[in-house]
Amino acid sequence: MPDKISSDVRVRRAERADVPAIVRLLADDRLGATREIVGTVGEPLAQVYWDAFDAMMQHPGNEYLVAEMEGEVVGCLQLTVIRGLSRAGLTRGQFEGVRVSSQHRGHGIGEHLMRAAIERARTLGCRLVQLTSDRTRVDALRFYERLGFVPSHVGMKLSLD
Repeated sequence: MPDKISSDVRVRRAERADVPAIVRLLADDRLGATREIVGTVGEPLAQVYWDAFDAMMQHPGNEYLVAEMEGEVVGCLQLTVIRGLSRAGLTRGQFEGVRVSSQHRGHGIGEHLMRAAIERARTLGCRLVQLTSDRTRVDALRFYERLGFVPSHVGMKLSLD
């Protein structure tokens, strides 16, 4: 039986007005708190976030989805459609920045958001979806595997700072 909380969640495309809530979600965990620029309550959001959102929205196949409950953004993720030549021209969806508010975790919101995002990717022509997750996020890794994701590849990064 679905969790009462997750049944009250609506997933929709993010709007520019959602950017502050998205950034709060990105910073709402151990790793995100060290990566994001979040000031004190009442401070304006750093301009880099507004610029990034505006640039993202100008690229087709790039969107943010938010999970909303009772008017509050409680989850988010970025979906980027990647068209390629490998795998016989397969189109894939890349999920980034998957977050659920720490106050709302464990109630099915993340699963609801992910299933909606997978369906959105499918409607955009994707035949595969993929994501990376920090290996220290053990609960997140377990969550993705429960949804059917398989740790089939090794992800690597090179910082260009």
